[in-house]
Amino acid sequence: MHILVLGAAGMVGRKLSERLLADGRLGKNDITRLTLQDVIAPAQPAKSGFPVDTVTCDFAVAGAAEKLVADRPDVIFHLAAIVSGEAELDFDKGYRINLDGTRMLLDAIRLVGNGYKPRIVFTSSIAVFGAPFPDKIGDEFFNTPLLSYGTQKAIDELLLADYTRRGFMDGIGIRLPTICIRPGLPNKAASGFFSNILREPLAGKDVVLPVSEDVRHWHATPRSAVGFLLHAATLDSAVVGPRRNLTMPGLSATVGEQIAALKRVAGDKVASRIKREPDPFIAGIVGGWPRDFEPKRALQLGFTTVEKTFDDIIRIHIEDELGGKFVA
Repeated sequence: MHILVLGAAGMVGRKLSERLLADGRLGKNDITRLTLQDVIAPAQPAKSGFPVDTVTCDFAVAGAAEKLVADRPDVIFHLAAIVSGEAELDFDKGYRINLDGTRMLLDAIRLVGNGYKPRIVFTSSIAVFGAPFPDKIGDEFFNTPLLSYGTQKAIDELLLADYTRRGFMDGIGIRLPTICIRPGLPNKAASGFFSNILREPLAGKDVVLPVSEDVRHWHATPRSAVGFLLHAATLDSAVVGPRRNLTMPGLSATVGEQIAALKRVAGDKVASRIKREPDPFIAGIVGGWPRDFEPKRALQLGFTTVEKTFDDIIRIHIEDELGGKFVA
C-alpha cells in the first residue's frame, strides 16, 4: 500500500507519519511506500521498513497535485491548509490554499482515470458551523460558517462528497475538534490560546489569555486526532453512505475548566503564569465558534477519543511531549 500525506510537516502530519512508520501497516495492509509532502521539508525518518519519499512543494500551485498523485497512492491523507487566523487575515491566501488547492487535488485524482479510486481522508473543521447554536450540535445541524476558514472547509466538504458520489474517489471528511495541547511554538490559529495557556505554563513560561474564562470549546488530543485519521482511512465506506463528512468526538470545556484542570495536575504556581489580556479580535472570532457536540454518527462508526477528562488532556501532553515532567 502506497500512502501519501499532504501537510506532513505540520503537527498532526508529523504525528500521523510517525505512527505509520511505527506500525508499518494500515488496517490489514502492509505499507510498501510512504510519501510525505509539505511546503517545508518533512523530516526524513532515520530508518523505516519501506521506502519513504519527501516532497517539498506548494500543492496549490498549478501542476503540483498531478505530480503528487501520478504514482497512484492508495490512501491520501489531506492535512494541508493554512490555519483559521491566517485565513481570516489574508483572504487571497486562504482561498488559494484551503479551497483552490483542494479542488486541484481532487481534479488531479479524477483525471488519472483508468479505475483509480483512492481513499481520501480530508481534515475539515468544526468551523463549518456558525452561531447561533443549540446546547449541543447534532449531526443534523446546518453549516453556516462565520469565518472565511470555515467557509473554505465547508466548500471542500461539498466537493469531497460530490467527487465521491461521481465515483472519482472514496472520500471521508473528518471535522476535527481543536487539537489540545498542541506541541511546539504558538502558531497563527485563532484557537492557539487554548493550547498556549497550558503548554507555556508547563514549560515555565508566562502566557497571555486573550478571552474570558467563560468561553467554552470542543477539544481533542493529538493522540485522538491520529486515531481519527487511521480509523477514517480503514472505515468501510459502504457503512458511511452518501454523507461523507463527520464531526469527530471530543471534550467540551470552558477556559476556566481548562485552568482548573491545570491546577489539579500541575499546581497553582504553574497556573499563575497565565496573564489575562483581552484581545477583541480573537474574542470576536471565538464568539462565533461551536461549544459542544453530540456526534452520534461518528461514535456509531467507531471513532473514539483516548481522553475522558481535561485532566487527561494535560497528562497526555506531559507524557508525550515533556518526558513525564514539567516546570513546577
